[in-house]
Order: sequence, then structure tokens, then C-alpha cells
Amino acid sequence: MARQDEPGGTYLYAIIAGPADRTYGPIGIDEGPVYGISSGAVAAVVSDITQESLRPQRRHLAAHQRVLKRLMEDSSPMPMSFGIIADGPEDIRRILALNEEALVEGLLRVSGRVEMGLRVRWDVPNVFEYLVDRHEELRAARDRAFRGGREPSREEQIELGRMVEHLLNEDRAALAERIEQTLSPCCVELKENKTRDECELASLACLIERDKEDAFAQGVVEAANPFDGNYCFDYNGPWAPHSFVDVNLQM
Repeated sequence: MARQDEPGGTYLYAIIAGPADRTYGPIGIDEGPVYGISSGAVAAVVSDITQESLRPQRRHLAAHQRVLKRLMEDSSPMPMSFGIIADGPEDIRRILALNEEALVEGLLRVSGRVEMGLRVRWDVPNVFEYLVDRHEELRAARDRAFRGGREPSREEQIELGRMVEHLLNEDRAALAERIEQTLSPCCVELKENKTRDECELASLACLIERDKEDAFAQGVVEAANPFDGNYCFDYNGPWAPHSFVDVNLQM
């Protein structure tokens, strides 16, 4: 990584198949020129920066994504995590040489492929009331806790919370299984991400062949068809396959 006694360094955006000693224009961090550095069968796409470290500010994140989008036009980049800064080009070459086998394996995994995202949410005013309408056991527990118009005890509140969490997890697991069964034929890999809030039922990362976007879109439609208007299916992409990069760089 960048040494503390020297300013700046070389920022790493992605790995692509080498050799690739070429330039991509001033599209990097702070509009710095982006270029390739090759070593063996792999190459790094980088730009020189004056900072020793980068905060995940919007402009920096946007530049990182801008470079990845450009690379996707004519290659299958393996994106790196935001914020990797090496001492300079020679340090980048050492990193490539040290990790070449793992990088080649990672590139093979994503070659000719892109990532699509799919989020499924409940589109309802109140999730608790919706679950009460769907699950008789929760409705009975609610009625017992609030019988006679009284306030439920702390123990009853805790028990209701546990039931809601359990039913949410059951519904999420069942939904994810149904969606994955429908989408699997048009995906190379599927990965479940953590849901962000109680309204989100599923968050999937889907690795697909670059030329299968239309098939994926049709798969989402087929997955959504059995569900009523209380469910919202939203897919996005294509993206560089962040969710399917599993390489821990030896620095």
C-alpha cells in the first residue's frame, strides 16, 4: 500500500486480462488519466493520485464506477474494492505477479459476464398489519396482547416482535427460493445479499452471460407473475461483477 512518507500513489480500479498497456483518457479519480499496467497474463487498470488515502465521497465513488463502466465496453473487468492505493506502477506489477494465479481464476469466473441486481419489497403501508392479515397465529397473538383495549405487557411485546421476525424470515426464505428456481436457468450464479429493512424481502446478485440480459429480464417477469400488487420487483444493471469477486490480494 502507499507509504506514509510519500504523497499519493497509484489507485487500482480493476483487473483485466493482459497484456493491456493502454490508456483510457482522463476519467479517473480527480479526472486523472487511466491506464493499464501488465504483468504476465493479467493487467491492472489504474490512475495516479496525489492522495495517500481516499474517503468514499460521492465524486470518488462515481469516478470508480465510471472507469468500470468504460472497461465493460470492451472487456470483462474484475472490479477491485474501493480505496486500494499502491506505492506506484512497480508496486502494482509486484502485486499482479504475487497474485497472478488467483487473479486468472477470478477473471475466468467473470469472463463474458455481468452482474444484475434484483430487489423485492413489500409495497404496503404497514408491514406488521400485512403480516397479521397473512398469518393467523400472529393475528391471534395480537388480539390476545391487545384484548379489551389494554396496552400489552413488555413480555407480550417481545413475543410479538419475535413472531414478526420469525415470520419475516420464513417469508423471505420462501420467496428467495421461488425466485431462484425461476431465475436459475438464465443465471450463471446467484448470491443472496442481506436485506436492508423490514420491507425488503429479497436482495439478489445475479451473474449472467453478457448477451443474456433480455432472458434475465423475462425471468424477472416470470418470477413476479405469481405475486400480487403488494410486491414490488425491481432489477438493475448491468454492473461489473463486484459480488462475484473473491480474491484477497496479497500486498
